[in-house]
Amino acid sequence: MPGTGTDSTAHRIDTTRPHPARMYDWFLGGKDNYPVDEELGRKLLRLQPEIKQFARQNRFFMQRAVRRLARHAGIRQFLDIGSGIPTEPNLHQIAQAEAPGARVVYADNDPIVLAHSGALLRGTPEGVTRYLDGDVRDPGKLLEQAAEHLDLTRPVALSLIALTHFLPDEDHVHELITRYVGALAPGSHLVLSQATGDFDPAAMAEGVAEYAARGAAFVPRTHAEVSRFFDGLELLDPGVVPLGDWHPEPGTDDTPPAGNGPVPIYAGVARKP
Repeated sequence: MPGTGTDSTAHRIDTTRPHPARMYDWFLGGKDNYPVDEELGRKLLRLQPEIKQFARQNRFFMQRAVRRLARHAGIRQFLDIGSGIPTEPNLHQIAQAEAPGARVVYADNDPIVLAHSGALLRGTPEGVTRYLDGDVRDPGKLLEQAAEHLDLTRPVALSLIALTHFLPDEDHVHELITRYVGALAPGSHLVLSQATGDFDPAAMAEGVAEYAARGAAFVPRTHAEVSRFFDGLELLDPGVVPLGDWHPEPGTDDTPPAGNGPVPIYAGVARKP
């Protein structure tokens, strides 16, 4: 297990460029971010005033998906790649509330997340909760590490929440996700959310430009491109839809669409046959 202190990670923290995990933390009202993250966050907020609500709704989608898979699909193993800075309730808290024996592995390569990984390890005595310092672009190594804690011959829910839009096309992102799904047992599920410019192309294009100006990649994708992530899998109803339309739970979160249109993030859950 990697350490949870900041001594071993401080030299890896780049405070000159915004980082997705730290910006997400800022959108959610967290404190583990830097001025460069807040600067870009405020610029994006001016382009899309509902963006903080979008971030919250993304978390709510994760919670609903994990709860349904644990409760209705009998999933007892979860691999969350790009876990981000801990924000309660974390995925393992949702899963282990439904099934105390659930096994959860988080993976991220951000040193800030690593420094706070101790908060991700407070699971139930019956279950397993682990954090890996791993890069999604190295599936062989990451899966090898995950297999130390998960039984990959049994179903696993692979959670990729707001991750793929930070992977440019040159990372061969669709093929990358296919490799992960291919390594999982039948009955496994893919849980994924991805930003799109389908609903407000102009605002999204400005946001992409703001990221690029700071040396960061942000790649919105169309409905067809997001749907490709689920090729060969059995999509659960209602398919690939805006976040708020994926099994909303009135009274438990603010899933109704923000502003005057849908949340510009597609979400879907699919089963591997």
